[in-house]
Amino acid sequence: MKQALICFLTAVLASAPVMADRLKDITSVAGVRSNQLVGYGLVVGLEGTGDGTDFTSKTFRNMLNNFGVAIPADIDPQSDNIAAVAIHANLPPFAKPGQTIDVTVSAIGDADSLRGGSLLMAPLKGADGQVYAIAQGNLVVSGFGAEGADGSRLSVNVPSVGRIPNGASVERAVPNAFSRGDSLVLNLNRSDFTTARRVAEQINGLLGPDVASALDATSIRVRAPRDSSQRVAFLSVLENLEVDPGMEQAKVVINSRTGTIIVGQNVKISPVAITHGGLTIAINENIDVNQPNALAEGETVITPRTGITVDENSGRMFEFAPGPTLSDIVEAVNQVGAAPGDLMAILEALKQAGALKAELVVI
Repeated sequence: MKQALICFLTAVLASAPVMADRLKDITSVAGVRSNQLVGYGLVVGLEGTGDGTDFTSKTFRNMLNNFGVAIPADIDPQSDNIAAVAIHANLPPFAKPGQTIDVTVSAIGDADSLRGGSLLMAPLKGADGQVYAIAQGNLVVSGFGAEGADGSRLSVNVPSVGRIPNGASVERAVPNAFSRGDSLVLNLNRSDFTTARRVAEQINGLLGPDVASALDATSIRVRAPRDSSQRVAFLSVLENLEVDPGMEQAKVVINSRTGTIIVGQNVKISPVAITHGGLTIAINENIDVNQPNALAEGETVITPRTGITVDENSGRMFEFAPGPTLSDIVEAVNQVGAAPGDLMAILEALKQAGALKAELVVI
């Protein structure tokens, strides 16, 4: 009976699911990436919330000249219904001419709001100065603002920034090295030697020896077919492989602004005794007013009175046994009842003492 129970438990443990990730979730193909586009244009149709600055009027004048409309030099075409804007977008990999992408439009002058405006045709250029998309369309602005005659103002979100879904048409494809050479390189999203080795072993176990080799902690070179259609099918198989990634480096992350503390799984502390006490000083400023009698000729005297209270809390000492686990650390902190600010000070002191076996990251 005992042997049968042991065999049953062994089978259950062997069939337990492993915390594995797909290659498509932890890697990317080298050279296959998005590209940033940027442009400059005009938003028109605003209800008096534009900027009407000098460079906006010059841009408007140049645009009318391109349409054959000449404005006399002594006329300044300033208008509060026009705003100069910066346009930016991400061009995804393998985007082809005729496809559309989303764009974000941001005021660069003193426009109060872009709500209700329309972006006129504007080219979007890449880092090489070439035009890769043309943007135009009606803006979607989530924020709004209101201003009173007395100068009071109410603003919700950011009304000077808007988006145009599918607002740019791709005009040029970005060349990439996806179909070049006899191999491709997979880059890990998080560099780790153990994970890189396991990825190479998993691919070789499926496709044969020497198909994949780990170049470093980030890159794995994989021999791939030259034909582009075969390479697509090849990557489709690879990206669905599941790999058990290596354990993350032991880290303790502290957000000093919000008081959030994240303790990683592999964090350990050497044997150490800790005590932490708090000193609170409260200062109260009160003013005493002494007035003379009604028939007296004295003057009213104002006497400031300051009260100072000092409260020192006695800190409790607790001891960590050799090599405590994450649950031991959490249990000890909860027993002491340390606040997030106190715990930050304790962790920093442990790191300075060399007792914290983890990287301390303060953001």
